[in-house]
Amino acid sequence: MAGAPLTKRLPSPRPLGELVPRVLPHAWQLATALTCLLVSVAIALAFPQIVRHLLDAAFVSSDEQLLNRIAIGLVVLFAIQAMLNFAQVYLLTVTSERVIATLRRDLFARLIYLSPGFFTERRTGELTSRLSADTTVLQTVVGYNLSEFARQSLFLIGGIVLLTMTHPRLAATTLAVVPVVIGSAFFFGRQLRRASTGVQDRIAEATGTADEAFSQIRTVQSFTREAEESRRYTAHMAHVIAAAMDRSRIRATFFGILTFCAFGGVVAVLWQGGRLVLDGTLTAGALVSFLLYALYVAGAVGSLGSLFGAYQEAVGAARRTFDLLAAESDIASPSLPEPLAKPVRGEVELREVTFRYAPSLPDVLCDVSLRIAPGEVVALVGRSGAGKTTIASLIPRFWDVTSGTIRIDGLDVRMLSLADLRGSIGLVPQEPSLFSGTVRENIAYGLIEDGVMPPDSEILRAARAAHATEFIDRLREGLDTMVGERGVKLSGGQRQRLAIARVFLKNPAIVILDEATSSLDSESEWLVEKAMQELLRGRSTLIIAHRLSTVLRADRVVVLDRGRVVEEGRHADLLAGEGVYARLYRGQLRSRDEFVATPRSPAPQPSRH
Repeated sequence: MAGAPLTKRLPSPRPLGELVPRVLPHAWQLATALTCLLVSVAIALAFPQIVRHLLDAAFVSSDEQLLNRIAIGLVVLFAIQAMLNFAQVYLLTVTSERVIATLRRDLFARLIYLSPGFFTERRTGELTSRLSADTTVLQTVVGYNLSEFARQSLFLIGGIVLLTMTHPRLAATTLAVVPVVIGSAFFFGRQLRRASTGVQDRIAEATGTADEAFSQIRTVQSFTREAEESRRYTAHMAHVIAAAMDRSRIRATFFGILTFCAFGGVVAVLWQGGRLVLDGTLTAGALVSFLLYALYVAGAVGSLGSLFGAYQEAVGAARRTFDLLAAESDIASPSLPEPLAKPVRGEVELREVTFRYAPSLPDVLCDVSLRIAPGEVVALVGRSGAGKTTIASLIPRFWDVTSGTIRIDGLDVRMLSLADLRGSIGLVPQEPSLFSGTVRENIAYGLIEDGVMPPDSEILRAARAAHATEFIDRLREGLDTMVGERGVKLSGGQRQRLAIARVFLKNPAIVILDEATSSLDSESEWLVEKAMQELLRGRSTLIIAHRLSTVLRADRVVVLDRGRVVEEGRHADLLAGEGVYARLYRGQLRSRDEFVATPRSPAPQPSRH
């Protein structure tokens, strides 16, 4: 039980141990840097002895030639030490850059493969902060802290040994402050670790707020919430500053104690050593060399105390980073996937599917059975929250069913590799997702391999099929036009046609349309409708229909209500059946007619009083 308090104060270095396999491939660079470090420290430890002889030559023996030789020798040694330090810093910096670049690459690759459920529990800004801020802390560990720890440890051990050899009595005086420094390091180190973790967490929260505001900039500005978002970010930064001030207060107190102890020890050595010089038992050169060793020891103790605080921060950063790196996706390819026969026929079948997003949440779907024959177009309709978009997310396995099965060409989707499954499905969302590249890059997104794009002839063929060349040809740089982040430089209809062109180029057997025309003007809607007619030809299609006029192109309509299939059939038959579909359809037409027929009342005038 005696070791329990120490265990609480000293965090386990195990998270930092995860860096070892990543550093081992650079063993020769590290060995070379270590060799340079050892020789450099040896030169530094020899310096006080050389100074001792230099001062004794000047004040005791008055030997000018010896004084000159010693001075020249010191200059040569310092030149060698400078080259060694250059080699060490260069090798460690290059190694740390490569190690952390690989770590960031692996961390991003891990995150990008995790299921959408993982990202619903975490803010994007927080993950971005972990990817940048925490890995920067680890880069400092590899590139500076480890070498500095080795250097200061050598200075401490070598300084103590040489102090003892020079004068044991003075050595005891010098080392009297070491227990105080070590005790302070343990006491303040625990507080510093908590404070540093708090700062990193507050920064992650602030980054998340900024990321949300930037990604929704149109919404922010349309509601004129710039000042409110600035206030929110400022509030987060106030928390960051408060946490940073707490950390600074702890760190400043710690360093104040270290400084007092270190220089208090120097004063004690000067006082005691001066008396020995006056007694004639110690030469001035020996006292100066002893004092230099005492400064080495004091500096090493102070630096190690500082590094202990950095160690606390690094352990927290390593734990967070490697926890993310070890995160497992709840959606993964099976170890022995069943092959999906080529070409894919496109048969989709849901058998008694029940689904909820979390065990504590209610069922979104209840015993849903549905079949889409190869080449058939099926429309899903229902009120908001009926489960339409959930079905569209379950087919490509963005989520897994709670019970029941989903099959593609007779095979359970959980037995297929994700590459085969999702490669056979094309998604056209209601709000198209474009990336901040060129028109060419966005159309070819699904077929870019190792940076190599498909031929322009194929890209243009897909663009023509999607009726996108009508606006691409008018762009000044054509396919090389930058679309801006999320495609902000293009209209809604243009973005939608690029999304359809992307699916055309992918050429999937199954297409899922999430009401791709609901937010478009009439001209854009007509062009997108033409593009979709081309896209649906010969493909199994599931249409998520928010506007019931969209279902007219469907071979069959499936009506969902509260997560259950309540009706199924052709549009005309369901309309004549006077059921849920008929009420939805007529209610939507009535709402549209009432909106058109209702005269607009004059806008209220603002008060001028």
